[in-house]
Amino acid sequence: MDPSERVTLALGAAVESARPTGAAITGQRWRVRLADGRDVFVKTRDDAPDGFFAAEAAGLDWLGAAPGGPPVPAVLAHDTDLLVLPWLTEERPASATVERLGRELAAMHAAGSPVFGAAQDGWIGAAELENGPLDGWPEFYAERRVLPYVRHLRDGGQLGGEEAAVFERLAARLPEIAGPAEPPARIHGDLWTANVLWSGDRGWLVDPAAHGGHRETDLAMLTLFAEGWVPRMLAAYEESVPLSDGWRARQRLHQIHPLLVHAVLFGGGYLAAALAAAAEYL
Repeated sequence: MDPSERVTLALGAAVESARPTGAAITGQRWRVRLADGRDVFVKTRDDAPDGFFAAEAAGLDWLGAAPGGPPVPAVLAHDTDLLVLPWLTEERPASATVERLGRELAAMHAAGSPVFGAAQDGWIGAAELENGPLDGWPEFYAERRVLPYVRHLRDGGQLGGEEAAVFERLAARLPEIAGPAEPPARIHGDLWTANVLWSGDRGWLVDPAAHGGHRETDLAMLTLFAEGWVPRMLAAYEESVPLSDGWRARQRLHQIHPLLVHAVLFGGGYLAAALAAAAEYL
């Protein structure tokens, strides 16, 4: 459905045109030209869950408040089934732009969080995301990021008891294999490469599942569906703020959560990939 009337109500500005730019599991996307000549990005989702776009807006605001962090689009308006952001014209990043994002991402993580988790549950893509705070990252990862999706897959018949036991053994081992303890970082939470938009010589972060987590989670997500610029960005990150010993060997550990989410949302081979990753740590 054309979002023009809803955009006018949300912004108090007349709309000249609305052009669909594609759809994703989280909703329809639009490029909307306002009567004053501005272009805005609009995401709509009919029958969106309560708080869906409010959570995304709050996540963008929280990430954007990190001193020295990457830019995020300013939230122009949001409603129960609509989110309005400035339109960003995408471009190919220069090497210096990629390296700058690495340093900015390190700064955003260093801004921290009071807890592992967040005050409110949220979503990662269209999947529900439990954010109830827990004391340490191993416990948080097990109880909020791995086991809820294992239960969902088992209840839906996609996962058998023996396979579920693989993830349960992994959860029990997390205190041993999680690496050195770190304080909660301010993380994007769904930082695959498509959620970085290159515009105006900057790398902008979009579509967050923001919460207090482990900084290696964002980096592992970038390498899961990596593009050519990722190694250069990681090198700049580590030059700015060194990572704990063994972080590369833990990348697959942090990728188990997004693989399980993809298995819940899309099926396919994602569950097999998650099982293979879990088996590497048992």
